[in-house]
Amino acid sequence: MSRRIYSLLFYLAMPLIWLRLLWRARRQPEYLQQLGERHGFYAARSAPPLLWLHAVSVGETRAAEPLIAALLRDYPAHGVLLTHMTPTGRTAGGELLRRYPGRVLQAYLPYDLPGACARFLDHFRPQIGLLMETEIWPNLIAAAGNRNLPMALINARLSARSQRGYARLPSLIGPALASLSAVAAQTAADGERLQQLGACRVSVCGNLKFDVSPAPEKLRQGESWRQSLGTRPVWLAASTREGEEALILDAFAAMRIPGLLLLLVPRHPQRFAAVADLVDERRLRLCRRSSGALPTPATQVWLGDSMGEMAAYYALADLALIGGTLLPFGGQNLIEAAACGCPVLLGPHRFNFAQASADAIACGAALQVKDVGEAATAAGELFEHPPRLCAMRAAARRFSQAHCGATARTMAVVQRLMVLRKGC
Repeated sequence: MSRRIYSLLFYLAMPLIWLRLLWRARRQPEYLQQLGERHGFYAARSAPPLLWLHAVSVGETRAAEPLIAALLRDYPAHGVLLTHMTPTGRTAGGELLRRYPGRVLQAYLPYDLPGACARFLDHFRPQIGLLMETEIWPNLIAAAGNRNLPMALINARLSARSQRGYARLPSLIGPALASLSAVAAQTAADGERLQQLGACRVSVCGNLKFDVSPAPEKLRQGESWRQSLGTRPVWLAASTREGEEALILDAFAAMRIPGLLLLLVPRHPQRFAAVADLVDERRLRLCRRSSGALPTPATQVWLGDSMGEMAAYYALADLALIGGTLLPFGGQNLIEAAACGCPVLLGPHRFNFAQASADAIACGAALQVKDVGEAATAAGELFEHPPRLCAMRAAARRFSQAHCGATARTMAVVQRLMVLRKGC
C-alpha cells in the first residue's frame, strides 16, 4: 500500500518534475535530450548479456571506473550497462565507452514509476543490478524482484541525517532495502544505519573511490602547469558549491601571501559564468581555463571552468579547500586529492565523507576548519611553513594507499549475485 501511495504521488508530481527539467535545461540543454529514456523508452540494444551498474552523476561514475574494469575483465562474455540521472554523469561515462568500445552501453535510468521501470528491465534484461551509494528506488527494486533479478547496493553510504529522513518512511524504505540481495557498505557505521532501516546481507567493503588512480596524463598536465607557474603558491578551492565562492573570494582578497594564486573550480559547469561574474565584481584579475591561456604573474584567480581535469588541478595545487564543506552540502570527494598527494582543508560540513574525513584528519592529511576565515588563516600559516605542507603531502599519499581494496571486496559480492542469478 505504501508503494502504491508513493507511485501515485510520483505521478502527480510529474508536471513539477518536467518543469524542473526545463529549468535546468536553461543552463544545461542536455537535460532535454533522450527524454524518452527517462520514461523507459530506449532505442539502443546490446547483443551480449549485460551487467547493469547505476551511477547517478559524475562522482559515482568516476568511483565506478575500477569496478567496471574488473567486471569486464572477470566476465569477458558480458557487457556493462551504465545508467545515470544527470547529463554530467552521462558525459563522464562517455569516456568509458571510448575506453571499452562495444562493451559499455549508456542510458538514463527512468523515473521510479512502475511502468517505466518495467520497460527498462524488459528492454535491457540485465543479469544483475548494482546501485551506487544511496540510490534506493522502491519501484525499481520491486520490479527487479518480480523478475528474479539480483540487486545490490554497492559503495553504500548513509549519513545520520539521511537515515533520519528515510526512517520517516519505514513501510516504503524497509521492504526495498530488505529485498536487496546484498549491501556493500563503505564503513561499518554506514552498514549499521542501513541495517537499522531494514537492509539484510550487509558487508563492509570500503570506498571504491580509494581505488581510482589519477590518470597519468592528468598528473603530467598538472606538473607541467606547476613548472609554468614557477614557485608561486597555489590555493585550490575544489568542487565549490553555490554560496561558497563568494565567501572564498572575499577571504582570498584579504590574504597577504606574496604571489598567491587562487585556483577556483566550481562543482557544476552550469555555474561557471556566474562564478566568473563574482570574480569580476571584486575586481580580481581573472584567467579562465577555457580560454586556453595560463595565468600570468598578474593573475589572481584562475577559474577552472573545465570538465575532467580535477586530478591535474590537485597535482598543481599546494593546498586544497574541499568544496561543499563550508556550507551544509555535506562535502565533496577529498579522496581524489589524497591520491594526488594534495593536502586539504575541510570545513564543518562533512557528512557525505564522514569516515574518510575523520581518517584523513587523524593521520595528518587534512586539517579541519570552522569557517572560511579560519581556512584562510590556516592556508596562510601553511604557506609560510613549507615543511608542514610537505609532511601533509606525504600523509595524504599514505592515507590513500592504506584504504585501497574496495574493488576486490565488491567483486566478491558481484560473484555471489551471479551465483544467485544462475540459481533462478
